[in-house]
Amino acid sequence: MHAHALILSILLISIGIVGVLARRNLFIVYMSIELMLNGINLGFVTASSIWGKESGNVIALLIMAIAAAEAALFLAMIVLLFRHKTALGTDDFRTLASKSRS
Repeated sequence: MHAHALILSILLISIGIVGVLARRNLFIVYMSIELMLNGINLGFVTASSIWGKESGNVIALLIMAIAAAEAALFLAMIVLLFRHKTALGTDDFRTLASKSRS
């Protein structure tokens, strides 16, 4: 059973990495990052269960708290970008950065 959870964890992290590297839509990139965080959490909880220690569960809870704060900031940035550009491409962030510097 532990092997299945670890394989699922690795699979979730791999799918998240492919989503971050291959996609141009910011919302899909955000969802891929969340998928990777969930895979990491599953790995920590599984390792905690294998070794009989609670430290993995504590780290997973801390990651969930950080992910909640990250979700609020990232979604706020996505909403602001969509209002400004009416698009969610990663290239739109580059144009905003170049306009703010000049």
